[in-house]
Amino acid sequence: MKRALVCGAGGFIASHLVRRLKHEGFWVRGVDQKLPEYAPTAADAFLQVDLRERESCRAALALPEGAFDEVYQLAADMGGMGFIHSAECEIMRNSALVNINMIDAAARAGVGRYFFSSSVCIYRDMERGEPELTEEQAYPALPDNEYGWEKLYAERMALAYGRRYGLAVRIARFQNCYGPEGAWTGGREKAPAAICRKVAEADDGGTVEVWGDGSAIRSYTYVDDMVDGIYRLTHSELTEPTNIGNPEYVSVDDLVQTVADVAEKRIHIVHVEGPVGVQSRNFSNERIYSTGWRARFPLREGVAKTYPWVESQVQARRGARTPAVV
Repeated sequence: MKRALVCGAGGFIASHLVRRLKHEGFWVRGVDQKLPEYAPTAADAFLQVDLRERESCRAALALPEGAFDEVYQLAADMGGMGFIHSAECEIMRNSALVNINMIDAAARAGVGRYFFSSSVCIYRDMERGEPELTEEQAYPALPDNEYGWEKLYAERMALAYGRRYGLAVRIARFQNCYGPEGAWTGGREKAPAAICRKVAEADDGGTVEVWGDGSAIRSYTYVDDMVDGIYRLTHSELTEPTNIGNPEYVSVDDLVQTVADVAEKRIHIVHVEGPVGVQSRNFSNERIYSTGWRARFPLREGVAKTYPWVESQVQARRGARTPAVV
Protein backbone atom coordinates (compact mmCIF):
# COMPACT_ATOMS: atom_id res chain seq x y z
CA MET A 1 0.00 0.00 0.00
CA LYS A 2 1.38 3.41 -1.00
CA ARG A 3 1.66 6.06 1.69
CA ALA A 4 0.84 9.74 1.22
CA LEU A 5 1.28 12.77 3.45
CA VAL A 6 -1.19 15.62 2.89
CA CYS A 7 -0.10 18.96 4.36
CA GLY A 8 -2.89 21.43 5.08
CA ALA A 9 -5.34 18.54 5.48
CA GLY A 10 -7.50 20.57 7.83
CA GLY A 11 -8.26 22.95 4.98
CA PHE A 12 -10.70 22.93 2.09
CA ILE A 13 -8.98 21.46 -0.97
CA ALA A 14 -6.62 19.21 0.99
CA SER A 15 -9.44 17.60 2.99
CA HIS A 16 -11.15 16.68 -0.29
CA LEU A 17 -7.81 15.42 -1.63
CA VAL A 18 -7.46 13.07 1.37
CA ARG A 19 -10.74 11.44 0.38
CA ARG A 20 -9.56 10.99 -3.19
CA LEU A 21 -6.30 9.39 -2.10
CA LYS A 22 -8.17 7.01 0.20
CA HIS A 23 -10.41 6.09 -2.74
CA GLU A 24 -7.27 5.35 -4.76
CA GLY A 25 -6.05 2.95 -2.09
CA PHE A 26 -3.45 5.06 -0.26
CA TRP A 27 -2.67 5.03 3.43
CA VAL A 28 -2.92 8.74 4.27
CA ARG A 29 -1.56 10.88 7.08
CA GLY A 30 -3.06 14.34 7.27
CA VAL A 31 -1.19 17.16 8.96
CA ASP A 32 -2.32 20.66 9.89
CA GLN A 33 -2.67 22.99 12.85
CA LYS A 34 -6.40 22.23 12.85
CA LEU A 35 -8.77 19.42 12.00
CA PRO A 36 -11.27 19.90 9.14
CA GLU A 37 -14.03 22.21 10.34
CA TYR A 38 -17.06 20.84 8.55
CA ALA A 39 -16.60 17.06 8.29
CA PRO A 40 -14.42 14.39 9.94
CA THR A 41 -11.09 13.76 8.25
CA ALA A 42 -10.84 10.69 6.05
CA ALA A 43 -7.13 10.33 6.86
CA ASP A 44 -5.87 7.15 8.53
CA ALA A 45 -3.86 9.33 10.91
CA PHE A 46 -3.89 13.05 11.62
CA LEU A 47 -1.09 15.04 13.19
CA GLN A 48 -1.78 18.54 14.53
CA VAL A 49 1.48 20.48 14.34
CA ASP A 50 2.78 23.83 13.11
CA LEU A 51 4.57 23.25 9.79
CA ARG A 52 6.33 26.59 10.07
CA GLU A 53 8.65 24.76 12.46
CA ARG A 54 11.41 22.59 11.01
CA GLU A 55 11.01 19.84 13.61
CA SER A 56 7.27 19.65 12.97
CA CYS A 57 7.94 18.96 9.27
CA ARG A 58 10.35 16.20 10.23
CA ALA A 59 7.79 14.73 12.65
CA ALA A 60 5.10 14.81 9.96
CA LEU A 61 7.35 12.80 7.63
CA ALA A 62 8.49 10.26 10.23
CA LEU A 63 7.47 6.64 9.66
CA PRO A 64 8.46 3.44 11.48
CA GLU A 65 10.27 2.38 8.34
CA GLY A 66 10.85 3.78 4.86
CA ALA A 67 9.55 7.08 3.51
CA PHE A 68 6.31 8.45 2.16
CA ASP A 69 5.77 7.67 -1.49
CA GLU A 70 4.08 11.03 -2.04
CA VAL A 71 3.80 14.36 -0.24
CA TYR A 72 1.09 16.86 -1.14
CA GLN A 73 2.00 20.34 0.14
CA LEU A 74 -1.14 22.48 0.26
CA ALA A 75 -0.55 24.13 3.65
CA ALA A 76 -0.52 27.93 3.36
CA ASP A 77 -1.63 31.12 5.04
CA MET A 78 -4.17 32.39 2.56
CA GLY A 79 -7.71 33.52 1.91
CA GLY A 80 -9.80 35.69 -0.36
CA MET A 81 -8.77 38.98 -1.94
CA GLY A 82 -9.50 40.99 1.20
CA PHE A 83 -7.17 38.80 3.27
CA ILE A 84 -4.48 38.73 0.58
CA HIS A 85 -4.35 42.53 0.56
CA SER A 86 -4.55 43.04 4.34
CA ALA A 87 -2.17 40.30 5.55
CA GLU A 88 0.83 40.59 3.22
CA CYS A 89 3.46 40.09 5.92
CA GLU A 90 1.71 37.12 7.50
CA ILE A 91 1.22 35.45 4.13
CA MET A 92 4.84 35.88 3.06
CA ARG A 93 6.37 34.87 6.37
CA ASN A 94 4.11 31.97 7.34
CA SER A 95 3.80 30.35 3.92
CA ALA A 96 7.51 30.78 3.17
CA LEU A 97 8.47 29.06 6.41
CA VAL A 98 6.15 26.13 5.68
CA ASN A 99 7.43 25.74 2.14
CA ILE A 100 11.12 26.07 3.02
CA ASN A 101 10.97 23.57 5.86
CA MET A 102 8.70 21.03 4.19
CA ILE A 103 10.56 20.69 0.87
CA ASP A 104 13.87 20.42 2.73
CA ALA A 105 12.55 17.76 5.12
CA ALA A 106 10.83 15.80 2.33
CA ALA A 107 13.94 15.74 0.15
CA ARG A 108 16.17 14.62 3.02
CA ALA A 109 13.63 11.95 4.05
CA GLY A 110 13.78 10.33 0.60
CA VAL A 111 10.20 11.06 -0.46
CA GLY A 112 9.39 9.80 -3.96
CA ARG A 113 7.04 12.48 -5.31
CA TYR A 114 6.34 15.99 -4.07
CA PHE A 115 3.28 18.01 -5.12
CA PHE A 116 3.20 21.76 -4.48
CA SER A 117 0.08 23.91 -4.77
CA SER A 118 0.94 27.21 -6.41
CA SER A 119 -1.48 29.80 -7.79
CA VAL A 120 -2.30 31.80 -10.89
CA CYS A 121 -1.58 34.81 -8.68
CA ILE A 122 2.02 34.38 -9.87
CA TYR A 123 0.96 35.90 -13.24
CA ARG A 124 0.79 39.59 -14.10
CA ASP A 125 -2.38 41.61 -14.45
CA MET A 126 -4.19 41.05 -17.74
CA GLU A 127 -6.51 43.17 -19.81
CA ARG A 128 -9.97 41.94 -20.71
CA GLY A 129 -9.91 40.06 -24.00
CA GLU A 130 -6.16 39.48 -23.90
CA PRO A 131 -5.03 36.11 -25.37
CA GLU A 132 -4.44 33.35 -22.84
CA LEU A 133 -1.05 33.03 -21.15
CA THR A 134 0.99 29.84 -21.13
CA GLU A 135 2.95 28.71 -18.08
CA GLU A 136 6.19 30.02 -19.59
CA GLN A 137 4.72 33.52 -19.74
CA ALA A 138 4.92 33.83 -15.97
CA TYR A 139 8.29 35.41 -16.78
CA PRO A 140 9.31 38.25 -16.78
CA ALA A 141 7.63 37.98 -13.38
CA LEU A 142 5.21 40.67 -12.23
CA PRO A 143 2.65 39.20 -9.78
CA ASP A 144 -0.14 41.50 -8.69
CA ASN A 145 0.33 40.78 -4.97
CA GLU A 146 2.77 39.45 -2.38
CA TYR A 147 0.91 36.14 -2.20
CA GLY A 148 1.88 35.57 -5.83
CA TRP A 149 5.52 36.51 -5.21
CA GLU A 150 5.80 34.02 -2.35
CA LYS A 151 4.26 31.27 -4.48
CA LEU A 152 6.69 32.00 -7.30
CA TYR A 153 9.68 31.72 -4.97
CA ALA A 154 8.31 28.48 -3.50
CA GLU A 155 7.96 27.03 -7.02
CA ARG A 156 11.60 27.70 -7.78
CA MET A 157 12.72 26.32 -4.44
CA ALA A 158 10.80 23.07 -4.95
CA LEU A 159 12.26 22.65 -8.44
CA ALA A 160 15.78 23.33 -7.13
CA TYR A 161 15.40 20.63 -4.48
CA GLY A 162 14.03 18.29 -7.11
CA ARG A 163 17.14 18.75 -9.22
CA ARG A 164 19.56 18.24 -6.35
CA TYR A 165 17.87 15.30 -4.63
CA GLY A 166 16.25 13.54 -7.59
CA LEU A 167 12.81 14.27 -6.16
CA ALA A 168 9.91 14.12 -8.63
CA VAL A 169 8.35 17.57 -8.14
CA ARG A 170 4.94 18.46 -9.55
CA ILE A 171 3.58 22.01 -9.35
CA ALA A 172 0.00 23.11 -10.03
CA ARG A 173 -1.02 26.73 -10.48
CA PHE A 174 -4.59 26.81 -9.16
CA GLN A 175 -7.34 29.03 -10.42
CA ASN A 176 -10.10 29.96 -7.93
CA CYS A 177 -11.46 26.80 -6.31
CA TYR A 178 -14.86 26.47 -4.66
CA GLY A 179 -17.27 23.85 -3.35
CA PRO A 180 -18.88 22.51 -0.17
CA GLU A 181 -16.92 22.47 3.09
CA GLY A 182 -14.83 25.53 2.27
CA ALA A 183 -14.54 28.77 4.23
CA TRP A 184 -17.74 30.75 3.67
CA THR A 185 -17.44 33.55 6.25
CA GLY A 186 -14.86 35.24 8.46
CA GLY A 187 -12.75 37.05 5.84
CA ARG A 188 -10.78 34.16 4.33
CA GLU A 189 -13.48 32.91 1.98
CA LYS A 190 -13.04 33.10 -1.79
CA ALA A 191 -15.50 34.94 -4.05
CA PRO A 192 -17.88 32.03 -4.90
CA ALA A 193 -18.40 31.16 -1.23
CA ALA A 194 -18.74 34.82 -0.25
CA ILE A 195 -21.34 35.44 -2.95
CA CYS A 196 -23.23 32.27 -2.00
CA ARG A 197 -23.34 33.51 1.60
CA LYS A 198 -24.50 37.00 0.63
CA VAL A 199 -27.25 35.65 -1.62
CA ALA A 200 -28.34 33.16 1.07
CA GLU A 201 -28.56 36.02 3.59
CA ALA A 202 -30.49 38.29 1.20
CA ASP A 203 -34.26 38.34 0.78
CA ASP A 204 -35.81 37.76 -2.63
CA GLY A 205 -35.53 41.14 -4.31
CA GLY A 206 -32.77 42.19 -1.92
CA THR A 207 -29.28 43.55 -2.56
CA VAL A 208 -25.78 42.10 -2.56
CA GLU A 209 -22.63 44.21 -2.26
CA VAL A 210 -19.76 43.51 -4.66
CA TRP A 211 -16.29 45.03 -4.44
CA GLY A 212 -15.36 47.08 -7.50
CA ASP A 213 -17.48 47.56 -10.59
CA GLY A 214 -18.19 43.85 -11.07
CA SER A 215 -16.40 43.60 -14.41
CA ALA A 216 -13.28 41.70 -13.26
CA ILE A 217 -12.94 38.43 -15.19
CA ARG A 218 -12.27 35.17 -13.35
CA SER A 219 -12.47 31.40 -13.73
CA TYR A 220 -13.86 29.22 -10.93
CA THR A 221 -12.96 25.55 -10.61
CA TYR A 222 -15.14 23.12 -8.69
CA VAL A 223 -13.25 21.25 -5.97
CA ASP A 224 -13.78 17.76 -7.43
CA ASP A 225 -12.22 18.92 -10.70
CA MET A 226 -9.30 20.50 -8.85
CA VAL A 227 -8.61 17.34 -6.85
CA ASP A 228 -8.74 15.26 -10.01
CA GLY A 229 -6.23 17.62 -11.62
CA ILE A 230 -3.92 17.35 -8.60
CA TYR A 231 -4.00 13.57 -8.70
CA ARG A 232 -3.45 13.32 -12.45
CA LEU A 233 -0.63 15.87 -12.43
CA THR A 234 1.17 14.20 -9.54
CA HIS A 235 1.19 10.87 -11.35
CA SER A 236 2.10 12.35 -14.74
CA GLU A 237 5.49 12.97 -16.32
CA LEU A 238 4.96 16.75 -16.38
CA THR A 239 7.96 18.34 -14.69
CA GLU A 240 7.14 22.05 -15.17
CA PRO A 241 4.51 24.19 -13.37
CA THR A 242 1.05 23.48 -14.75
CA ASN A 243 -2.14 25.54 -14.82
CA ILE A 244 -5.30 23.85 -13.55
CA GLY A 245 -8.55 25.70 -14.12
CA ASN A 246 -11.99 25.70 -15.66
CA PRO A 247 -11.78 27.39 -19.11
CA GLU A 248 -15.15 29.11 -18.47
CA TYR A 249 -14.44 32.79 -17.72
CA VAL A 250 -17.09 35.11 -16.27
CA SER A 251 -17.30 38.54 -14.68
CA VAL A 252 -17.93 38.91 -10.96
CA ASP A 253 -21.39 40.24 -11.76
CA ASP A 254 -21.99 37.10 -13.84
CA LEU A 255 -21.01 35.01 -10.83
CA VAL A 256 -23.55 36.84 -8.67
CA GLN A 257 -26.25 36.29 -11.26
CA THR A 258 -25.42 32.58 -11.51
CA VAL A 259 -25.72 32.17 -7.74
CA ALA A 260 -28.98 34.14 -7.72
CA ASP A 261 -30.39 31.92 -10.49
CA VAL A 262 -29.49 28.77 -8.54
CA ALA A 263 -31.05 30.26 -5.39
CA GLU A 264 -34.12 31.31 -7.41
CA LYS A 265 -33.90 34.84 -6.05
CA ARG A 266 -34.06 38.27 -7.66
CA ILE A 267 -30.91 40.02 -6.51
CA HIS A 268 -29.79 43.63 -7.07
CA ILE A 269 -26.05 44.24 -7.14
CA VAL A 270 -24.57 47.24 -5.35
CA HIS A 271 -20.96 48.00 -6.26
CA VAL A 272 -18.83 49.24 -3.38
CA GLU A 273 -15.17 50.12 -2.90
CA GLY A 274 -12.89 47.24 -1.99
CA PRO A 275 -9.88 45.17 -3.11
CA VAL A 276 -10.49 43.62 -6.53
CA GLY A 277 -7.13 42.31 -7.70
CA VAL A 278 -6.32 41.96 -11.38
CA GLN A 279 -8.69 43.06 -14.14
CA SER A 280 -8.74 39.72 -15.91
CA ARG A 281 -7.48 36.12 -15.97
CA ASN A 282 -7.05 33.93 -19.05
CA PHE A 283 -4.68 30.97 -19.00
CA SER A 284 -3.86 28.04 -21.21
CA ASN A 285 -4.77 24.59 -19.87
CA GLU A 286 -3.13 22.66 -22.71
CA ARG A 287 -0.43 21.25 -20.44
CA ILE A 288 -2.85 19.69 -17.94
CA TYR A 289 -5.05 18.52 -20.83
CA SER A 290 -2.16 16.26 -21.88
CA THR A 291 -2.88 14.15 -18.76
CA GLY A 292 -6.45 13.51 -19.89
CA TRP A 293 -7.86 16.01 -17.39
CA ARG A 294 -10.84 18.19 -18.24
CA ALA A 295 -13.05 20.30 -16.01
CA ARG A 296 -16.31 18.36 -15.68
CA PHE A 297 -18.36 20.94 -13.79
CA PRO A 298 -19.44 24.17 -15.51
CA LEU A 299 -19.94 27.08 -13.13
CA ARG A 300 -23.72 26.64 -12.96
CA GLU A 301 -23.41 22.96 -11.96
CA GLY A 302 -20.72 23.65 -9.41
CA VAL A 303 -22.71 26.46 -7.83
CA ALA A 304 -25.76 24.18 -7.73
CA LYS A 305 -23.70 21.81 -5.56
CA THR A 306 -22.16 24.57 -3.44
CA TYR A 307 -25.00 27.00 -2.76
CA PRO A 308 -27.24 24.58 -0.82
CA TRP A 309 -24.34 23.75 1.49
CA VAL A 310 -23.53 27.42 2.15
CA GLU A 311 -27.22 28.18 2.61
CA SER A 312 -27.45 25.43 5.24
CA GLN A 313 -24.50 26.99 7.10
CA VAL A 314 -26.19 30.39 7.05
CA GLN A 315 -29.45 28.92 8.34
CA ALA A 316 -27.63 26.99 11.07
CA ARG A 317 -25.91 30.17 12.22
CA ARG A 318 -29.20 32.03 12.27
CA GLY A 319 -30.75 29.23 14.29
CA ALA A 320 -27.91 29.35 16.80
CA ARG A 321 -28.46 33.09 17.27
CA THR A 322 -32.22 32.81 17.73
CA PRO A 323 -33.09 32.83 21.46
CA ALA A 324 -35.17 29.93 22.69
CA VAL A 325 -38.84 30.64 23.33
CA VAL A 326 -39.79 29.85 26.94
